[in-house]
Amino acid sequence: MQQDEFIALLERESFLETVTVQREADGFMDIHSHPFEAKALILQGQLQISVDGVEQWYRTGEIFHLAANQPHAESYGQDGVTYLVGRK
Repeated sequence: MQQDEFIALLERESFLETVTVQREADGFMDIHSHPFEAKALILQGQLQISVDGVEQWYRTGEIFHLAANQPHAESYGQDGVTYLVGRK
């Protein structure tokens, strides 16, 4: 998906806050959660999200979605990752 299409999708789904996030190459975050629902588009690089022991890689142009307070872990690819995330 392209960035302009994604922004329109976020607006339709009432994600009013958007933030661009950059993470370092080969980095990770242990299990944590956020008090907001998140839907994000990978702009560059790769991100692995692990939820309930299930790991999923997301690459440039792909979207991931996490419910509010969903415990998850994150790992970043060899080039790091940049993503645009809508929060609500």
